[in-house]
Amino acid sequence: MSQVPTELRDEIPTFEERPVAAEHGPIDWSALTHVQGARSALEVSVLIAIFAGIFFLLQGILDWTHTPTYVFPKPIETVKTFVNDFTTSELHSLSVTGSEFLAGLAIGSTAGLVLAALLTQKPFAEKVIAPYVLVMVTTPMLALVPLLRLLLGFGLWPIIITVALASGPMVMINATTGFRRTDLAKIALARSYGASTLQIFWKIRIPLALPMIVVGYMVGSIFGILTAVGSEMVAASNQGGLGKDLVYYASLGDMPQFGATILIVAILGVLIYIVFYLIGKRWASWEA
Repeated sequence: MSQVPTELRDEIPTFEERPVAAEHGPIDWSALTHVQGARSALEVSVLIAIFAGIFFLLQGILDWTHTPTYVFPKPIETVKTFVNDFTTSELHSLSVTGSEFLAGLAIGSTAGLVLAALLTQKPFAEKVIAPYVLVMVTTPMLALVPLLRLLLGFGLWPIIITVALASGPMVMINATTGFRRTDLAKIALARSYGASTLQIFWKIRIPLALPMIVVGYMVGSIFGILTAVGSEMVAASNQGGLGKDLVYYASLGDMPQFGATILIVAILGVLIYIVFYLIGKRWASWEA
């Protein structure tokens, strides 16, 4: 390029490799999810410093205002309670909530993917199903918990079904969007080679829709875990769960335990995001 006249350089295309910006989703978690993603130790240090600043600032404000513990949990006492009592009192509740969440997500996401495939192949089905999906998305599923308790008893199934109803539509909507983004030229080419509808769906539509499917699972999982905790709060259950613990500790005024339970729910939400971020980076990073 150095021998090309200056006035012609802008007209000659070059094929030099350019650095590609790393895809990190709505929030950049690269400092936490990938060691090489952090440009330097400064990024990790700043992240820890901001967290520590907020943590101790809140602790200092509560100490300075002499806020009672039963009014607002202090961060240090909350962390101590979380560390000391997690394996004794919260581990069982976490296992109950986790079982409800995973079972409900499995049922809801499977139904959502099947419905998304049906809507993609049969446009008439969308006109029939879409109004009901809209009602499910806009209606809080927590309102159904008392009714499901009366119909199914006081086991885990009412909450599992509630989680499925909350997470399934999110997976279905995003999967349908992904299936419809398929290039029609690719489908026409596959049909010209004699590919069946099932082969086209499995070999073309699903791979191209993976980024949206992962997003659907991420959103559906977050809705699912919140629905599971909320359902346990509004439903009388002898099975336990994080939601039941929140109501119990709030009734006793035990704010350190209450704050430790909130911390567990928050950690679950962050872990869900990171897990699906890594899945998307592994299986759907080609979209970048």
